Amino acid sequence: MLSTIKRTFAVCCIAITPFISQNLMAKPITIGMSFQEMNNPYFVTMKAALDQAGKDIGATVYVADARHDVSKQINDVEDMLQKKIDILLINPADSVGVQSAVLSAHNAGAVVVAIDAQAEGPIDSFVGSKNYDAGFLAGQYLGKNLNGKGKVAILDGIPVVPILERVRGFEAAMKAFPDIKIVTKQNGKQERDTALTVTENMLQANPDLAGIFSVNDVGALGALAAIQASGSKVKLVSVDGHPEAIKEIMKPNSPFIATSAQFPRDQVRIGLGIALAKYWGANVPKTIPVDVKLIDKSNAQGFSW
Repeated sequence: MLSTIKRTFAVCCIAITPFISQNLMAKPITIGMSFQEMNNPYFVTMKAALDQAGKDIGATVYVADARHDVSKQINDVEDMLQKKIDILLINPADSVGVQSAVLSAHNAGAVVVAIDAQAEGPIDSFVGSKNYDAGFLAGQYLGKNLNGKGKVAILDGIPVVPILERVRGFEAAMKAFPDIKIVTKQNGKQERDTALTVTENMLQANPDLAGIFSVNDVGALGALAAIQASGSKVKLVSVDGHPEAIKEIMKPNSPFIATSAQFPRDQVRIGLGIALAKYWGANVPKTIPVDVKLIDKSNAQGFSW
């Protein structure tokens, strides 16, 4: 993970250095970031890192919460463009649905970088986790902990590329375990309450369920509540590295056995660095993948975003 970050920062520094001196006295930079949601510590952590980075470079930062509503996200971006933002960082609520907003920002002359989730349209770069790897690692871990047999379920989420990739990675991992069968895939909307209800239904329909893969930790925490209430022996794996998930993984005999952790602070810092390099005239990579790390009981102590 650190080697990836160091390499990326090196690229950013090399790209930006020739432009810094001639731009130090230029007008302050204005940055807009549109989040798919803010009711999630993962994105709250990302926002805090962006706010600090903006403060460090003397930029004005506007933030909007789409609340998983792509229509609201499009309107939020239009509002930011009215404020003459120089850089748009977008974390899409719907990878395809935000295309018109991306096009508007591009036509307005803003640098556009998608963060965490890919966006359709003329973006300048995308910075996000290796989501296929996240799903694969979680699936591989679950398969081994089930001794390669049993029925499993997928707690799905919203239709953005990272979620699709996590599911694809998990399904690929399951192919190594011919005696494991995926019996259901249902949408928990990445929300605790919805995931709890969906998991209750899964458990009722499949009383012999052995494992669940959740596409994110918030949904997994809802699933965990349902598992514990039912008294079942289901093992749970997920993606994110949420602080509450880490605490649950560390508990003795917890059904929550592992999560593929992401690094939200690094993602937004790299995204902003790439956007600044582009804004100041450098060529930048179209895609910058950020490593994930599997966290289980053995290495959960001390882990944080």
